Amino acid sequence: MNTKELRKYLKQHLVPSKLYKIGGAHRNRICMDKTENGWAVFFQDKKDRIGVMNFVDEASACKFMKDELRKLMEQLYGLTWAAAR
Repeated sequence: MNTKELRKYLKQHLVPSKLYKIGGAHRNRICMDKTENGWAVFFQDKKDRIGVMNFVDEASACKFMKDELRKLMEQLYGLTWAAAR
């Protein structure tokens, strides 16, 4: 999965865009951004990046972000989709 496919997947599964940012950082969202060494997924809180997870490839970062958003959707709205295997 790449970022384009992830965006499409999240839209199809009705994940509010206010929960995430792909390709940059945005306050109070789960974010994914390209870095010098690969990809990073993190929560942006004001000026700080919290819980930064680094990945060497885009597919791994997308899978992790999708799984984190699935958990968040379940906690916030009681809605989820099957976890990837």
